[in-house]
Order: sequence, then C-alpha cells, then structure tokens
Amino acid sequence: MSSKLWGGRFTQPTDKFVEEFTASIEFDQRLYAYDIQGSKAHAEMLGRQEIISSDEAKQIIVGLDEIMKGIEAGKIEFSVALEDIHMNIEARLIERIGAVGGKLHTGRSRNDQVAVDIRLYLRDEIDSILSYLAALEGSLIKQARENLDVIMPGYTHLQTAQPVLYSHHMLAYREMIARDISRLQDLRTRFNVMPLGAGALAGTTFNIDREWVAEQLGFDGVTRNSLDSVSDRDFAIEFCSFASILMMHLSRLSEELVLWSSADFNFIELSDAFCTGSSIMPQKKNPDVPELVRGKTGRVYGNLMSLLTLMKALPLAYNKDMQEDKEPLFDTLDTIKGSLKIFADMITEMAVKGGNMRVAAARGFSTATDVADYCVRKGLPFRQAHEVVGRTVRYCVENNKDIPELSLAEFQKFSELIEADIYDYVTLEASVNARKSTGGTAREAVERELARLAE
Repeated sequence: MSSKLWGGRFTQPTDKFVEEFTASIEFDQRLYAYDIQGSKAHAEMLGRQEIISSDEAKQIIVGLDEIMKGIEAGKIEFSVALEDIHMNIEARLIERIGAVGGKLHTGRSRNDQVAVDIRLYLRDEIDSILSYLAALEGSLIKQARENLDVIMPGYTHLQTAQPVLYSHHMLAYREMIARDISRLQDLRTRFNVMPLGAGALAGTTFNIDREWVAEQLGFDGVTRNSLDSVSDRDFAIEFCSFASILMMHLSRLSEELVLWSSADFNFIELSDAFCTGSSIMPQKKNPDVPELVRGKTGRVYGNLMSLLTLMKALPLAYNKDMQEDKEPLFDTLDTIKGSLKIFADMITEMAVKGGNMRVAAARGFSTATDVADYCVRKGLPFRQAHEVVGRTVRYCVENNKDIPELSLAEFQKFSELIEADIYDYVTLEASVNARKSTGGTAREAVERELARLAE
C-alpha cells in the first residue's frame, strides 16, 4: 500500500516528511463518496465507448461499490503514503480486482478528478444549506406573524429614530436571507458543469463521451476549455463570498440579539437552551450562541481571503498550491451549516418582551418626524417644519417632557399652524400606521408583505 502509483519515473522514495507535508488525505477523505460516484460513471462510460471492455467496466464498478461499503463500515484505513482520496481508492481497487483496476484512470487525471469531486460535494452541500436558509427564513416570518402588535424603537446611529413594528424589523432580516438564498441558487446554476474529461490540462486522446458522464452525474453540461477546467476555483471563491455575506447578516442579527437580551434593553428572552452561565457570577445568562456566530464571521471572512490569495497570480493550469483550496472551503461549509441550524432554532424559541419595547419606543422623541410631516400638511415647507420641530425637541429636553406630553399651548409656541388634531399624529400607533407605502412599517403594509410571502 505504500508504493506510489506514479512512481515509475523516480529512483528514490519520497522523503517521509515530504510525504506527510504534501498529503491531503487527512481532509479530502470527506470526498470519498463523490470520488467513487464520479469514478463509477467514468468507468461505465469507458465500457460504453469500448475503451475498456464491458466486463472490465463491471469489475471496476463492483470493486468501487465494495470499497464504498468498506469505508462506510470503517473497515478501510486511509494511507498518508497514498497522498489523497483518489489514490487511496484507486490503490484499494487494484488490490481488490487486480490490474483491471489500473484501467479506471484511462482518459482522466487527478486534476480533473478532484475538480469534479469538489463540485459534486459542494452541490450536495449547497442543497443542504438552502434547506437551512429556508428554515431560518421561516423562523423570521413566524416571529413577524406572531408579534404584529409589538412596537419597538427604530434606530439610526443606534439612536432612537422612529417607531417601527417589531415584525417589520424581523422581515428586514428575512430580506437579507432571501438575497442570500438567491445568491446561492445563482451560484449553484453557474458551477453545475462537469470538468471531468479535461485530463491533466489538454483533454485526452481517448474517444470519451463527456456529455454522457455529465448527464449521469446530474450536471447541466460540460466545461468548454480543458485548461480552465482543471484550474478553475472561482466556484469555491464565489461560495466563500456568499458565505461571508451570509455571516455578515447573521452577525448583524447576533449583535442585536446580544443587545436586546441585555438588562439595559430587556427586549427579548433567549431560551435557556441557547445560553450559558458564568463560572463565578450566578446571576449571569450569557447569549453565547449569537456571540459565537458573531465571532465565527471573521473566520469565514478569513477563508475567503485565503482562497483569493491562494489563486492570485497562479499560472495556468493546475498547481500544487490549489490543494490548499479544500480546508478553507470545508471549514466555511461546516461553519455556516452549524450557524444556520442553531440560529433557526434559537429564533423560533425566542420570547419577545413587547411591553419593554413599547416603553423604549416612547422615549427619545421618536414621533418628532410626524410633527414635521403634520406641519408640512398644514402648508409649511419641510425645511421650516424641520426647524420648528427641532426647537420643540429642545424645549422638551429642557423641560424633561416628551412630545405627546406637550399641551396645545406649548406646541403653538413654535407654530400657530399646530392645532388640537396634532394628538392624532404623535401616538406610537399613529406614527407606525401612517407609513402604509409598500415596504413601510404600518401594520397594513406588513400584513400585505406577510400575505405575499405566504403565497
């Protein structure tokens, strides 16, 4: 098992440390099922094209099936000396069925073999991630639907700006996740072409049928340039770019959950199942899950930068540097799958403290813009109305009052246009429900959006 399948040109054995340093089996072994899947389709095609006999193709396929069972049963131990998952499986095949196993590699190279393995693997992982994203999207919509009466402060610069529905706030994150889903679906469509058959870099002299193999493996077509086929890692970079944007969205929501669950905000209560305690302070309930997701965002950003730097200035075609593509990609996949799964469950079980949100929304002069809009409706240019309300707010600050607490006489100190009906515009409900335009925070607008999403 220690002899090299490529060793004919060499007169000395590989240095042991070099063997360990250049091997990828420790991390690419997770590709075993996809390597076997691709190899079976390739072997069947070789038989169909009479490049090998149909009997030889059958022997290879049966042998590969036995190897798959052995791996899944934990009966096959991978060898560092055989470098990677491709050579480990091929060596096992030759060991099982003899020299016929050596015919499997006809018309292909490890360069196009690894390219197809990663695409097959990533395609399945993307389908799994799409289901996790859909679950998170559903959790956000559920929170919005169940809390339609909750008003909270909307912020800019983390300062109270205008009151909004909590449901509207949750649906803002749903918009982000919907874009993430769209990005991932777009990526899946773009990279679902098969590189197998590109050979080492120039194609093959054998009469292979790439299109047939692509159809068997569920690809939409084949790659069109052999050089690009084996050296393309755009799809991995693009996936990590998608993942970075996704984690940025989760990090923003994480930050809000951390703030909202603090005693200072006290807007939400995270389930005990998603929090931990302190080893010294018995009163603590720490929001470790959103904090950790927020922290893991930097890890995913780093993986993107790693891949971009890896591919920078690489000449065509394949280079050994590209072996370093897998660990950042695999780590990114594992990180976002874990983050999405735990986030969807956490959001579903999160309790909303609507009363506290309402109290906060009533502070900070959150209906000031509504007074300005009122003055505009009375005929005052907006810039003058802005000045009137600015002076009104300053008066409130100096007299420790909020806008709805002012008497009509106090309002009229700043503009005679203000009349008794001003009080119909400065309540939280009036402020929120006045914003009925598409995409606005009014209950009517939010209900329309929820109905649209339900369809």
